[in-house]
Amino acid sequence: MAKTSSGIYIHIPFCTIKCFYCDYFSTAGYDEDRLPLFFNSLSKEIESYKDIADDFAFDTIYIGGGTPSIINPKYIENIFNVLSINFDLSHATEITLEINPGEAALENLKTLKNIGVNRLSIGVQSFNNKILHFLTRNHKKRDIFRTIENARKSGFENINCDMIYNIPNQTQSTWKKDLTALIDLDIEHISCYSLVVEQETELYQLVKSKDIKMPDNDNSCYLYKSAQEILGKKGFFQYEVTSWSKRNFECKHNYHYWNIDPCISFGPSAHGFYKGKRYWNVKNIDKYIDFISNERSPVESSERLSDKDIANELLGFGIRTIEGLNITKIPESKKNDVYFSIQNNLKKWGNFLIYCDQQLKLTKNGFLFADAIAVDLMI
Repeated sequence: MAKTSSGIYIHIPFCTIKCFYCDYFSTAGYDEDRLPLFFNSLSKEIESYKDIADDFAFDTIYIGGGTPSIINPKYIENIFNVLSINFDLSHATEITLEINPGEAALENLKTLKNIGVNRLSIGVQSFNNKILHFLTRNHKKRDIFRTIENARKSGFENINCDMIYNIPNQTQSTWKKDLTALIDLDIEHISCYSLVVEQETELYQLVKSKDIKMPDNDNSCYLYKSAQEILGKKGFFQYEVTSWSKRNFECKHNYHYWNIDPCISFGPSAHGFYKGKRYWNVKNIDKYIDFISNERSPVESSERLSDKDIANELLGFGIRTIEGLNITKIPESKKNDVYFSIQNNLKKWGNFLIYCDQQLKLTKNGFLFADAIAVDLMI
């Protein structure tokens, strides 16, 4: 029987500092003496999934956080060893690790490359030191250049850089300079994210108290369209709402999310999906370690997706990609509801939404309204 294409996600929640806009589960600083206990727990969690491993062809691994690069690479190597013992990794062609500028020494990068990491995702965010300071980032412009240079010296030929726009006091000129700097560095993949005010972040409290005023939507749209224009002229292919790459450097792991493929996830707060069930782990390092030490599952809760849930997730994620969503993927029981929704939304979003030969997708300008259109399409 053919194995299902799948991904593996590993969450390592340690950071040097906690950025004031970040709502991912992470902790500033870590106790070096407790790292062996944490990674031992992570190894045990991986081992507990070995019985389902034969069902899947794991072709991507993504190690995020947190900032995994601040950890001694020996821990990453050990996790790879545990994965390879319990899972068939012969299909794994893309292995990504997140790093921050200035927090990945040359020797560590060389070690990571030697143990199998072949793609880096670097949290650049901006080349402007004032903006980096505003974002409470722990690096400066010079660290970005040094980190990318060290990555190249270590043999990495597939690098993504995350960028942020729609930042207070960020000018159109500054944003264009940021994009030009990345182009000049010959980066393979660029992700551009609008600064979003998430609850339970320091940024949310500052906006709520009116100490910070966020830019208006017109500014955000202009900066986004600037990215489309500038990157498009320089040979970057926009294959998803937030993602641009050179040809054949698209992020394979993210396609697992957009296609609602199985993804087995490990670590505190990690969210996984397989056999129609979505699960998520406890969002606390001590609880995570305690549960596993006592031979209990760290899964906090799970839910089985109904046909309606699956249809809505396919609609929401599918239209984000340049290919769009083939409606034949929709569960049979919900196809009529989806067809009805499409017809209604073509009337409302006709200039931004295309439906042809069972393929539903956004126009280039439609990418601007992807979230709003996705909500309207829900059945």
